[in-house]
Amino acid sequence: MHIGVPKEIKNHEYRVGLIPHSVRELVRRGHRVFVEHAAGSGIGYSDALYQQAGAELLPVEEVFAQADMLVKVKEPQPEECARLRPGQILFTYLHLAPDRAQTEALLTSNAICIAYETVTDAQGRLPLLAPMSEVAGRMAIQAGANCLEKARGGRGVLLGGVPGVPRGKVVILGGGVVGSNALAMAVGLGADVTVLDKSPDALRRLDAQYGNRIHTLYSTGATLEEQLLAADLVIGAVLVPGAAAPKLISAEMIKRMQPGSVLVDVAIDQGGCAQTSSPTTHAEPTYVVDEVVHYCVANMPGAVARTSTQALNNATLPFVLALADKGVKRALADDAHLAQGLNLSGGVLCNAEVAQALQLPAQPLSSVIAALPD
Repeated sequence: MHIGVPKEIKNHEYRVGLIPHSVRELVRRGHRVFVEHAAGSGIGYSDALYQQAGAELLPVEEVFAQADMLVKVKEPQPEECARLRPGQILFTYLHLAPDRAQTEALLTSNAICIAYETVTDAQGRLPLLAPMSEVAGRMAIQAGANCLEKARGGRGVLLGGVPGVPRGKVVILGGGVVGSNALAMAVGLGADVTVLDKSPDALRRLDAQYGNRIHTLYSTGATLEEQLLAADLVIGAVLVPGAAAPKLISAEMIKRMQPGSVLVDVAIDQGGCAQTSSPTTHAEPTYVVDEVVHYCVANMPGAVARTSTQALNNATLPFVLALADKGVKRALADDAHLAQGLNLSGGVLCNAEVAQALQLPAQPLSSVIAALPD
């Protein structure tokens, strides 16, 4: 198979779909890999390293034209969607539920689009989302701590406090991968941390791990509101796989939060968990609504792009190899968990959560896979 690796073009995105070690594995199995010039240069992977691994360097137009499968990181931008062709495989993060324009562009392309974030495993987890969720969760506390500085519009609160001074209050909405990693960082800084979740099992797990160093609360409307109004820093870490994030935080709640408090909405890739959340970039990461600082960067792990790329490749490479070795139809038929990643193909949507979020028709996954070329 011919595999293409274009340079990411989203604002301040330096991650790359395949690192040289991954390229070497593919080439060793007889595949050809086309890498856009300077695709990994922003994180220390030079063109020379890719050539040593066996890649062929091409301009972006040729990468798209010659590749049977494109391996990316972020969702394709409009000019990338326009370059896709019928039957071409796109393997990347898509986050379609809050993005009708991208969904329609991909449907028009008739490409085969497999989303990292909906691939599952035997335990029902999301193995290709997990590494970036780990990074984003840890970064959320760093970003929030910076935003709390007075010069950045925050309350002027140090999360860990000092002797004789109250610690900063951190409220984490969701005890999954993002929330657990944010919690680890917040506890490490010495903050006063409360985690809200609707899963008693998740709360038990965190309580067993941290004991009286944290507070755990079952999430209801009343507990959510009470905690938001007392918080210095709120981390939005909720996820409904494949679907738009629930709007847990109303605009009215934001109005009543403490002036200079901070919301880091890690759920922004799926539309955000606050009514006031809108995607931002690393170039302009924050904005203020009703004196609350909002940090809503849609590609947070891109700020630590080398670490993120290595972690992502560790997770994605087995699936890339399966798709390349077997072809897309057999790979999806052989692995029901990889098959869950198929969001659309041949102009047909087959992810029920995305279809529901965008109010678009969908066909059963099995019939869409059956229609793929052998």
